Amino acid sequence: MRLRNIPRAGNVLNECKEVVKNEIECRGTWQKIFGSPNPVHIEIGMGKGQFLLTLAGQNPDINYIGIERYSSVLLRAVEKYSAVCTEDISNIRFICMDARNAADVFAPGEVDRIYLNFSDPWPKARHAARRLTSREFLSRYEKILTENGSIEFKTDNRLLFDFSVAEIEACPFFQITACTYDLHRDPDMNQGNIMTEYEEKFSSLGNPIYKLIAGRKK
Repeated sequence: MRLRNIPRAGNVLNECKEVVKNEIECRGTWQKIFGSPNPVHIEIGMGKGQFLLTLAGQNPDINYIGIERYSSVLLRAVEKYSAVCTEDISNIRFICMDARNAADVFAPGEVDRIYLNFSDPWPKARHAARRLTSREFLSRYEKILTENGSIEFKTDNRLLFDFSVAEIEACPFFQITACTYDLHRDPDMNQGNIMTEYEEKFSSLGNPIYKLIAGRKK
């Protein structure tokens, strides 16, 4: 899908102090940047930001970083942040970058949790390596997650979910610790669930939401 370019995106992102411009230079110093020793959680492909902003408001003892590849999409999240910004939501930062460069931005063991919500399914087989749950990306996550770190993945796309389950099961680094094929009807996994904009849309149409949690193999 071709995204519409928004000319003002660059200026808005440059002026927002929560948007990190020198992310590679921040590697290994994220807790210092936040000014706290709290754990770091990242969302890759944060979209309009509803999920991460809600988490940041609910959990001031966690540092959150939203990663979005496209400036026109990140713009929406930054605008939403600016609209609700208070001193109570100071534990969030944004990066406009390609997630393939994650190991250049985060040091080994610097990230405690990775959220992947309604990621681009890249449906063509030749594009499988671009899927955020592919073994190529799993190897990148392995480099930055803590020893007890985890990956949380949600989607309404059954083909992508089945692909993700197979990739994790074949991965030497991770194992699935929880899995559901109907999140909103699973009382255990749905407890405390925060819906993204896409999740609200798809679930309102009656689509089941799939979710898995993966951790390091012991």
